Amino acid sequence: MIENGSEIERVEDTMTRIAHNAGAETSQLFVMITGILMAINGEVGAQIQPVKRRTFDLEKIAVVNQLSREFAAHDITLRQFADKLDHLDSETKYFPMWAQLLAAAMVSGPLEVVFRHNLHDFWISCFVGMIGWLVFYLLNKFIQIRFLSEFAGAATIGILAVFAVHLGLGLSVDDIIIGGVMPLVPGVPITNSVRDVLAGNLVSGPARAVEALVSAAAIGFGIAMVLQFL
Repeated sequence: MIENGSEIERVEDTMTRIAHNAGAETSQLFVMITGILMAINGEVGAQIQPVKRRTFDLEKIAVVNQLSREFAAHDITLRQFADKLDHLDSETKYFPMWAQLLAAAMVSGPLEVVFRHNLHDFWISCFVGMIGWLVFYLLNKFIQIRFLSEFAGAATIGILAVFAVHLGLGLSVDDIIIGGVMPLVPGVPITNSVRDVLAGNLVSGPARAVEALVSAAAIGFGIAMVLQFL
């Protein structure tokens, strides 16, 4: 759940309920975005599980929630529950590439109109946002350095926006960039950071905020570099 963008409070609640439904009288749990520490029934030994990668896939979080409900209702056994979790990555398919590109386009164009009221640049904003997301997705898949992928995606958006205006396809570089970067904006980390802080998780909350800040900085640096040299 942490790997796929869940807030810490949800992870703690889900793990506590699973332990209780599995027959544990008590459970001690400490969760951060980089790892989980848990002990059952006051045992001296505790199990530690590091979290080495983080992405955003709310569908997997929903699947884990559904499995925990089935386990609580005794529809599946603990062994079946564990097996389904082990095969979650292979059984839960992510959205196909064409759907992600379409979603990126539908986020970029409409939000450009909402924020800037520029109907003329609607379609070019859709195209620029789609290509920017494609660059981000491909780099993130093969290089697996999220901040570099965001930087490259933002730089691509800036370059396309400048050339679109120079070619007469768009009216405003700023408006096209504003729409194009919307799919890259770290909205989930920011939201989870606020929720974690409000829930009292004063370690994971600021950590997520820093992660979101670095992502925003990478996007800003990519756009600034393009505007500086073009």
